[in-house]
Amino acid sequence: MAATQEYKIEDLSRFAVEIIRWLGDQTLSYYGRGKPGLKFDEELVTEAELHLREAFQDRLLTRFPEHQVFKNNQENREYSHEEKRYLWIYDAIDGTANFQAGIPVWGTSLALLENFWPVLGVFYMPSTGDLFQARAGSQALRGEAEMHVSPQTEINDESLLLTYSRFHHDYQPTFPGKIRDMGCTTAHICYVAMGRAEAALITKESYQGLAAARLMIEAAGGMIYKLDGKEFSLNEYLDGQKIEEHLLVTSPELFWPVRECLRENS
Repeated sequence: MAATQEYKIEDLSRFAVEIIRWLGDQTLSYYGRGKPGLKFDEELVTEAELHLREAFQDRLLTRFPEHQVFKNNQENREYSHEEKRYLWIYDAIDGTANFQAGIPVWGTSLALLENFWPVLGVFYMPSTGDLFQARAGSQALRGEAEMHVSPQTEINDESLLLTYSRFHHDYQPTFPGKIRDMGCTTAHICYVAMGRAEAALITKESYQGLAAARLMIEAAGGMIYKLDGKEFSLNEYLDGQKIEEHLLVTSPELFWPVRECLRENS
């Protein structure tokens, strides 16, 4: 295979969907097998993630031997015309507590960068069969249906805000609608992208965990914001450092109506 091999986005997208479905089937053999009495079975999750990462890398490099796989200490950031310009970011299990407990809201995600520019993202929830995907500059899809963020410009008692587990330790909310934590950040972002939730508040995330979700929400007309209203730049975390800041995922029209309902505890 020539070093300057060109790939059509359709071929790369097809590969991403095929491998994420295959990996999802692999993951189901571990699903819900956490030890009784353990709130979090770290041994099971570690075993599953190690197996899945190895399986992903083996299949990827068989198909695209010059492509790269994201590592937390990513060093090569130079522009290239060679095949190594493609960098795949794989997050084996998002929603690990749900996964080990047998709760179906969890999934696996895959994103592709070309010269560190996001190209495509896929998120698959094996227990429910939901497949989300998006390409840069194109539409976001759930299955074959196009996704769009909520068209609302105001929030009300029917609005939905998705949050993280310790949300009420950090905020005194005045949000008029429902506040829920479903235990899976990428699923939260996809639900905002498809207009089922108006916003999601997230924190303590990773580059791997947001790489695919970023494409989904942007293609659906939303954005990941810092709490001061500025756009969040995921590429600042390409070195793998933990994303500690709190981020709000929503539409441009709903950012301030939702933000004003989030009063931080002192």
